Amino acid sequence: MAVTAFGTNVYEVASESGYTYLVDVGAGRCTCPDHVIRGERCKHLRRVAIEITEGRVPPPGHVARSCRVCGDETFVRNDADPPFYCDRHRLSVGDRVRDRETGVSVVVVSVSDRRADEVTVTATGELVADYAGNEGYPRDDSVVGVVYPESVRMTPEGARPPELRVYSFPYSRLEVE
Repeated sequence: MAVTAFGTNVYEVASESGYTYLVDVGAGRCTCPDHVIRGERCKHLRRVAIEITEGRVPPPGHVARSCRVCGDETFVRNDADPPFYCDRHRLSVGDRVRDRETGVSVVVVSVSDRRADEVTVTATGELVADYAGNEGYPRDDSVVGVVYPESVRMTPEGARPPELRVYSFPYSRLEVE
């Protein structure tokens, strides 16, 4: 049986017999005669549940999209805005990542939905997309704020410097370590 997701609670199941049924997982209903007449959980409902559990189709309210970095399929909320990233390439606050240009490790402190061609580097007034070293990355990349962990040292008076400088990078310039 082939299962197709619509990004809602409704899935289409094409059965081996050539018939197509609609399954509403939220309501626990199917349009097949077995479910309609008996009112029992039919094989189509079970098949959709298995496909969701095994990660072969998106869960309710999600759709399949391509990861911007590797192109692999990933499931995102149906109202999510691009760009889309799979679990291997999705960055989160606290992640340790490597700058592809310098090989230096940095720590993610913010992930923005603002684009590199919209955000200015405070120190120079240039756009992140135009900043030296960022030319080869997509101008519409999301901007990621990072800090250099080695810029902080502990002294008897506490962390020095007391304020961390946050640097802005295009998303795809960073790779998960």
